[in-house]
Amino acid sequence: MKLLALLAPALAAASAIPASVPAPSKTINERATEICGQWDSIQTGTYTLYQDLWGISAATSGSQCSTYESLSGSTIAWSTKWTWQGGNYNVKSYANVVLKQDTGKKVSAIKSIPSKWTYTYTGTGVVANVAYDLFTSSSAGGNSDGSSDYELMIWLAALGGAGPISATGSPIASVTVAGYKWNLWYGLNGSMKVYSFVAASQISSFDGDLKAFYTYLVASQGFSSSQYVTSIGAGTEPFVGTNAVMKTSGYSVALNV
Repeated sequence: MKLLALLAPALAAASAIPASVPAPSKTINERATEICGQWDSIQTGTYTLYQDLWGISAATSGSQCSTYESLSGSTIAWSTKWTWQGGNYNVKSYANVVLKQDTGKKVSAIKSIPSKWTYTYTGTGVVANVAYDLFTSSSAGGNSDGSSDYELMIWLAALGGAGPISATGSPIASVTVAGYKWNLWYGLNGSMKVYSFVAASQISSFDGDLKAFYTYLVASQGFSSSQYVTSIGAGTEPFVGTNAVMKTSGYSVALNV
């Protein structure tokens, strides 16, 4: 939920804006599998699927709907379809699945955050990412004003020239974490510090431990292991495109202490 930058010369160093504050969410019974409202959500098992169309005011036209497909054990299948035009350099939404249990744990106390994610993405002129989005705070319940201290994004795909928040317009490191190669970017979204690991090449089927990214940040970037993980999400942030469909055939995540 933030403004990202396209990797174009004119936007080499993107400036972020504070995330918009969502209106109260309307939770849809999971039997109503498709949701199209701006703040609609579906709760199922340990997950909530959010529409989160937070940036649609930047679009000149378009729409988006998300669909809960199935849940088997801890593995959820879901999809989102969208068309957005206008506001080429603005994210329109973050349709995503959030783990609703076991968060609020200190990074140092977490043993692992195993996750698997397999998806496909189709459409015309698609500019978007596919990314995990994790937030941490200095308190287990989050900051009193609803903000976070840090955001960790893990981009499995940067489609059509989409790029992350950056203070310099260049990655600060190239690393191997959780068995995959990444370019690491750093920037600010307001006062929140944002680390973005962008896959060196698209990962369409991820199987790894998200805790490994925090382990790297603690060891190499001065990140505090006293931070609390307050949210773990996974979804897509679209800029523009037509008849786009991101279909997740299987996604799972757990937080183990």
